[in-house]
Amino acid sequence: MPRMNRIGFGFIGLALSLSGGTTMADVVAVVSSKSTLTELSKNQVVDIFLGRVSHFPDGEQALPIDQAEGSAARDEFYAKFAGKSAAQIKAHWAKIIFTGRGQPPEEVPNSIEVKKSVIKKPHAIGYIDKNMVDGSVKVLLAE
Repeated sequence: MPRMNRIGFGFIGLALSLSGGTTMADVVAVVSSKSTLTELSKNQVVDIFLGRVSHFPDGEQALPIDQAEGSAARDEFYAKFAGKSAAQIKAHWAKIIFTGRGQPPEEVPNSIEVKKSVIKKPHAIGYIDKNMVDGSVKVLLAE
């Protein structure tokens, strides 16, 4: 009987670890479908979100829209595109704010709100779950 319990717990643990892997969002960088931008490099997107640049290549002001700290989409975006953990992003912005060189991107709770902001604001750029892409937004970068 004790062996059966261990096997049962093993299967439960395996199932939880597998399901945990599928909760990661598949994120893409987007702008409004009305934007003249058609593509940005990974480095250009990261530079905008880390406050290194404040304009798109065409000279227009860039308004990055971030998701809430701790969200799966945010963690995946920064890990996948910037190669940074949530703690590293927090430290990055603490340093920038402390030195007076900038402020972090506007923050909204989730992909739904990012999409709404990007649609309403012509110079906004955000990242959303790939399955939310439709005709109202344009994917600039997908990895």
